[in-house]
Amino acid sequence: MSLETDLLLDRRRLKRRLVFWRVFSVLAVVVAVLVGLKGAGIGPSGPRIVRVSVDGLISENREFTESIENLADDRQVKAVILAIDSPGGSVAGGETIHDAIARVAAEKPVVVSMGGLAASAGYMIALPAHRIFARESTLTGSIGVLLETGEVSGLLEKLGIGATVIRSGPLKDEPSLVRPLSPQGRDVLQALVNDMYGQFVAMVAAGRHMDEAKVRALADGRAYTGKQALGLGLIDAIGGERDARDWLVSAKGIPEDLPVEDLTETRFIPRLFSGSLGTFVQGLWKTLISQSVSLDGAQAVWQRPGS
Repeated sequence: MSLETDLLLDRRRLKRRLVFWRVFSVLAVVVAVLVGLKGAGIGPSGPRIVRVSVDGLISENREFTESIENLADDRQVKAVILAIDSPGGSVAGGETIHDAIARVAAEKPVVVSMGGLAASAGYMIALPAHRIFARESTLTGSIGVLLETGEVSGLLEKLGIGATVIRSGPLKDEPSLVRPLSPQGRDVLQALVNDMYGQFVAMVAAGRHMDEAKVRALADGRAYTGKQALGLGLIDAIGGERDARDWLVSAKGIPEDLPVEDLTETRFIPRLFSGSLGTFVQGLWKTLISQSVSLDGAQAVWQRPGS
């Protein structure tokens, strides 16, 4: 066999291998996309119940919120279970998820199953549901708004360090990291907190069909156990997800054999920083950096005693 023939055969073998790997790569990408869509709750599926899990600290997440809102228009989704295990988070994040859940609840049954913690903004997002279940030991409630800041002017003075601030108005740098909060600044920030607190109270009153005065009497920031919350009318029943599914069957006529499918976030990083790790990272961030810029970071979050 000549050298030219050998080269020709080698080229043909190489071309066949190249075609194979190109086809394999395309198929792999297609499979990955389909799996990703399925995992995000976007892919085609039959009649089902969707479980929306909210874990760890709550923040604004446009993709996650849109995924929740899309459930309202999906005719194959017959009901939604909102599983909450969260100490709360940002007021804006809680409000966004609250409104998305309200849209879904206007179209189909929504039931809440609370885990060990569903406090503050974690309680806020449960309010539009048709029924709320919690364990007797669940910590919930903690209705209120928190705006924290810090200032290190005393430390800077001891170190002989001064700070010069050029501002357009007397309240532009309130709160400031380098000087104490002024009485006027305190009044303005308190007014902001009071306004957001009033919005939270109104959500509770509407969601739980309670008089606002009664809600305010309960909304001093304290957390309640599930057993206490039941007696106060903040939840509907003691139980877990199994009880929530039974309620969907008995009260809403949802077939018992419908599969439950998880609605998951499509990004890895938000899921990575959920749960205890998220609480730690958020606390570290708040301590080291965010204390100096708090105006756009009001929180509805349960504060652990001693924290």
